[in-house]
Amino acid sequence: MAVDVWTSVLSLTGVALGGGLTALSQRVTQRSAERAEERRLRAATGEARRAEQLQAIKEFIACAQEAERAAYNRPDAWGDDDDGWSGSAGATMTTLWVAERHLVLLCDPDLHSSVHAYARALNQAVWREIGDTEVNEHLEEHKAAFMTAARASLSSTGAEAGD
Repeated sequence: MAVDVWTSVLSLTGVALGGGLTALSQRVTQRSAERAEERRLRAATGEARRAEQLQAIKEFIACAQEAERAAYNRPDAWGDDDDGWSGSAGATMTTLWVAERHLVLLCDPDLHSSVHAYARALNQAVWREIGDTEVNEHLEEHKAAFMTAARASLSSTGAEAGD
């Protein structure tokens, strides 16, 4: 009879121990799955943010190209604006400044000063606040600095998305 009691106690102990280990194993597995899901969500969010930043950079570049075109097409004389250049240039510059603000909102702070300097240089070129300097000569340094900063910004965003 004593053996039956001990056998029952050992059986209950084994069941309790097995149940406890199973619960612990399930908890560890669940926590591991939760961490993996958190990493996946962080990576997906990072990739989406990088795509959004890349799109904003592309839009700014397109606007910058339009502003550069406006600077090259500016009439020599400020007389009658028969072809509507000043209205068109003003709209182009407004679009450029909006695109510049998008970059400031979405991108790395290291990009802010170069994008602003490039937009300001474009503005000066369009409105001929550059004296006798050629448009491309005036813009080249600012354009190169912006492109370098944009590339670095996208590289750092891509590295963060992979973390």
